[in-house]
Amino acid sequence: MVPDLKQTFRWFGPGDPVTLSAIKQTGAGGIVTALHHIPCGDVWDREEIRQRKAVIESAGFNWTAVESVNIHESIKMGSAERDRYIDNYIQTLQNLASEGVFTVCYNFMPVLDWTRTHLDYRLANGASALLYNAPALAAFDLYILERENAFNEFTTEQQAAAKHYLDGLSDEDRTLLTNTILAGLPGTDEVFTIAEFKEHLNKYSEVDAQALKGNLFYFLRAIIPYAEKLGIKMCIHPDDPPFPILGLPRVASSLNDLTDIVNSYPSVANGITLCTGSLGASGKNDLPEIISRLGDKIHFLHLRNVARQSDGSFYEADHLTGSVDMYAVMKAIINEQIARKNAGRSDMAIPMRPDHGHKLLDDFNYDTYPGYSVIGRLKGLAELRGLEMGLKRILYDQQELQ
Repeated sequence: MVPDLKQTFRWFGPGDPVTLSAIKQTGAGGIVTALHHIPCGDVWDREEIRQRKAVIESAGFNWTAVESVNIHESIKMGSAERDRYIDNYIQTLQNLASEGVFTVCYNFMPVLDWTRTHLDYRLANGASALLYNAPALAAFDLYILERENAFNEFTTEQQAAAKHYLDGLSDEDRTLLTNTILAGLPGTDEVFTIAEFKEHLNKYSEVDAQALKGNLFYFLRAIIPYAEKLGIKMCIHPDDPPFPILGLPRVASSLNDLTDIVNSYPSVANGITLCTGSLGASGKNDLPEIISRLGDKIHFLHLRNVARQSDGSFYEADHLTGSVDMYAVMKAIINEQIARKNAGRSDMAIPMRPDHGHKLLDDFNYDTYPGYSVIGRLKGLAELRGLEMGLKRILYDQQELQ
């Protein structure tokens, strides 16, 4: 029988309210983390990596994947400074490999990481979820940010829905919406001001999707040869949400995008983080097909679910419900494991983590990073673990899985 997926949990370091001792009780064996305190673009010192790894291992885990070694905006914009930051990135990869860390997740989203409009959307059972409300995003873009040319990107109906939403907000609500949308990278407390964000948008005024993709390919052609020699597997995270927002382009939102990325420099080191929630936020993406077509390039799995709504909104659903058919996704993943076994590959136990859990029960007593409560993710991990075991037992009994 092929091995189980490697169960991991994301941890934001010593300041995370979700402790390693709490994670130990989830049954996960691997930790996914990063050196969030090091500014984006700086080299991760080998001693810093060693110290973090020692903390993880002393708690009985292994450091399974880095999430993320973030990419400096100079690289994304293709500015004159990019080669210096690429050199820093390569040095960080060398230091990680020297300390035995070989899976690196990254994304190529300009300015903002994943974007939501609400961090405390209450479900019918009282649980708290993350929400992307399309009229709220449009209201911010059109009437709070007042981005130039924004009205050209929304239909009359979308503009009306945005204005209706805006009219229902208090001053406090507007501030909360702004701060939620303009939050920085996970693991930090940075929030852009409107002026700062407009400055970033101005810098990207000449960078469309084609240019951004070209800058990504430049980056990959520079780092993948080194990653390959070091034994590091780079895995790009899809855009979240998987469509342009706030005038910023997207380049990792679909099967075609991901195919272009892995083909830009063919190598086992140039791979994908399959995030079922990010890709699943677009009804155009067929997750089992993506796994079938690009499964051999998947080095890391983020398994979560979203419930899409007709106006482009979506919220984080339970892991086994929502718009993503998690049964079909897990079956496709197992089929990829079988293909790897038949090909003689050793990386059948693909690392996976439950992503973006709800706040449940005692979670409300802790100020965790949005989407990263412990009980909500524990519930998701338990559901995914059971789904995987059930599917493998069925396939084994049918003698399709040996």
